[in-house]
Amino acid sequence: MDRQLTLMVVHAHPDDECLSTGGILARYTEEGIRTVLVTCTNGEQGDDEGGVKPGEPGHDDAAVARRRLGELRESIAHLGIDHLELLGYRDTGMVGWETNAHPEAFANIPVETAAARLAALMEHYRPQVVVTYDETGGGGYGHPDHVQTHRVTMAAAERSGIPDKLYYTAMPRSAMRRMFELMREHGVDLGDFEPGDDFGTPDERVTSVVDVSPFVERKIKALRAHESQGENIFLLRMPDEVQHLAFAHETFERVLNKADAPDHEDDLFAGLRDT
Repeated sequence: MDRQLTLMVVHAHPDDECLSTGGILARYTEEGIRTVLVTCTNGEQGDDEGGVKPGEPGHDDAAVARRRLGELRESIAHLGIDHLELLGYRDTGMVGWETNAHPEAFANIPVETAAARLAALMEHYRPQVVVTYDETGGGGYGHPDHVQTHRVTMAAAERSGIPDKLYYTAMPRSAMRRMFELMREHGVDLGDFEPGDDFGTPDERVTSVVDVSPFVERKIKALRAHESQGENIFLLRMPDEVQHLAFAHETFERVLNKADAPDHEDDLFAGLRDT
C-alpha cells in the first residue's frame, strides 16, 4: 500500500504554528494531505491574564500552560490540522531568564531523549515532508526552545530515516526589508526594535516559496485564537497591506531531498505526489 502523503511540522510553543507554517498546514489539509503538528512545550513562560509577565507576582505557570494549550486547539481548528501531538516539555523561556536553569526545561532535556519520542511519532505517521527551524531557531531568533526543537527534529529524522524531504522555515531578508519599510510608511511604531542587515534568512538559501494567499484569513483567525499572547503578535496590529505581504506566501530552505524535485519549487510535495 502506498504511504499516505503526510506533512509533519515541529514547533516549540503554542502559537508558533501560525506565522511561518499556518498557510501550508491549511493548504495541504485542504488538498487531502494528512497534516500533523508537533508542539514541544506547553508555553508556561508566556503572558498570564492581564499581561502578567513570567517572573512577575501573580504569574501562574500551570494556568498559562492550560490556557495556551486551549488556544492551540482553537488555532488548529481554524487551520484544519488533522493531528496534534504534544511532547509536553516545560517552556525554557527567553535567553537569560532564570527559568533557563530549570532541570525540566525543554532546552535542558538530552537531545537523544526527546528525539526518541519524536522519532516514534515519525515512525507512526511516516511523513514524507517534515518542517522545523534552522540551527539558529529560525532566521536568527535564537530562542532556546527553538534551537532545541531544531536539534531534536534533525536527530529524530536521522534516527528514523523516514522523511523524504526536510525544510527549515525561512524569512527572506529582502521580504523582511520590504515589510519593515511598509510598516514605517504606515506609521507603525517598532519601539526599540531595529532589524539589522543580517536579520532573516539570506535570500540565496530560500529554495521553496508556497502561495498560501487563499488561506490568509484562516491564518489570522488562528493567530487571534492565541489571545493571551496577543500583545506579542505585533503583525495582528499591522495594516492590511502589511499583513497580506507577511501572510500570503510561506518560504522555506530545503535541507534534505530524496525526491526528484527541482532546485527551486512552489510545492513542498514536489516529486512526491506520484510516488
